[in-house]
Order: sequence, then structure tokens, then C-alpha cells
Amino acid sequence: MHKLQLPATLALLLLATACSTKDPAPVTPTQQLSEHLILGNPSGAIPDVNQPTNYLLSKSQYALSYHRDRGISTWVSWHLDATWRGSAARQDDFRADNTLPAGWYQVQSASYTGSGFDRGHQCPSADRTNTVPDNSTTFLMTNMVPQAPRNNQQTWANLENYTRTFLSTGNEVYIICGAYGKGGTGSNGFQTTLDQGRVTVPARLWKVVVVLPTGDNDATRVSSSTRVIAIDTPNDNSISTDWSQYRVSVDAIEAATGLDLLSAVPVAVQQVVEASVDKGPAN
Repeated sequence: MHKLQLPATLALLLLATACSTKDPAPVTPTQQLSEHLILGNPSGAIPDVNQPTNYLLSKSQYALSYHRDRGISTWVSWHLDATWRGSAARQDDFRADNTLPAGWYQVQSASYTGSGFDRGHQCPSADRTNTVPDNSTTFLMTNMVPQAPRNNQQTWANLENYTRTFLSTGNEVYIICGAYGKGGTGSNGFQTTLDQGRVTVPARLWKVVVVLPTGDNDATRVSSSTRVIAIDTPNDNSISTDWSQYRVSVDAIEAATGLDLLSAVPVAVQQVVEASVDKGPAN
């Protein structure tokens, strides 16, 4: 079963804030957030229309902070264990996210067409194959960023495939990824925006993977010896396909983005795991 843990402070926050969803069927705030933000909410995002650059969108499959003015997420966070994997087919039903607040522009499935950039999944389709609705939700455009094809289809895909191998050895993983900066180089050259300026092309794409033995109370189980993989890659079509070349510390990503990653992990542990650069195997 998917985990339904919730820090007390976050529970109080959610009682005070409402979040409606139309696609897929509504779930309660506790269900939405308890699993995917167990290790923390990197920007303190909440579902408040008055925070258009840090708006919390909570799906049962993942959570994200949406930046209305950039037309992309700042970060996406999700939990992955064996229960999320199954035999559901890839749906390929890219579509606008109609759960955004009324009046906000909804990025369309065709907004990247002809740009030279992929509709780059943040939470990957292959991480959500237990049910058709789970897989379908990964194709909402709020889960996409303009990503150079080589970065998306090879570098990131290689790390995604590697991450899923942990599940077969008795582990679960927490993944947070995001984008920052402006301007990338796709298959048609350098661009800063798409869709008549409504979608920002990020300059950099980053990801953090936390690997834990399957268990409960996950934030408190992260230790100084927990494997934490962090990468920061250029959004460039000439990128190496070897993701391990782009390993950095979590601290470096925080410095570049202003986010507070793994904030629910005990501070003393954060100081150790966030300062180190992973040197483990890459395949």
C-alpha cells in the first residue's frame, strides 16, 4: 500500500487550505501530500491562488510547485516503491492540466510542437504503471518541461532506468527534480521561451534520488550513510548520455535554486548527506 504518513505541521497546514482537482478524481489533501512530500516541501508551496509562482499542485501520483509565469514546475516530488509499478501501458495522452486555478493559462499538448524540445516528463511514465489513471496523470503538461531531446531520451532516461533497479533489491526511493534558469539548446537551436512566450525553456535540469530500504517513518530513517544521488545537467542537446558525469551535491542544487531540499530529514543528517557527492555505481 502507498504510504499515508504526514508530519503534524503539514497536517495543520492542509486543514487550513483547500485544493480541488478535476483530473483525476479528487483525493483528500492528506492522501495527496502524505506520500510524496514525506522528505519535505522544498519551497513551502501551498495551494493558494495568491502564490502564482509557488503554487502547490497535489496529485495522488506526485506533488509539484507550479510557476504560472514560467508555464512549468519549479520542482516535482514523488515516492517510488514496487506498489507503483505494474502492467499499465504508456498512455501518451498529453493534455492541459485543468486543475490549475481559473483564469490561469493552461499549457497545451501542442505548445512544444516544432520547438526542438521534448515534452520532458518530470515524474516519469514508467514510474507510474500500476494503473491506467496513474500512468495517464504523468502526461499532464504541468508535469512537463521543455527538455533537449538528448537530455530527455538518453541522459535522464538512463538515470530513471537505473533508479528503478533499486526496487528489485528491497528498496524504495524518493525523487525530487526541477528546472531553473532560462534558455536551452534543443534540436533546432537555442531558445528562451515557447508558446508565444508563455513557456520558459530552462537552462538547467536537476534531480535528487534518495534510496532507502523498504520501511516506514522514512524521513527519520535517512542517515548519514543513506545513498543520495544528485545531478545538475545543462538543457543542451550536446549533453553526454552518461548521467554520472553531472553528479553534484544537494547543497549545490540548493545554492543554485534557493530551495530547501530534504527539509523533513533531521538537520544533522541533512548536513552530511547534502554536502557529499555520490560516488556509487551508475548502472
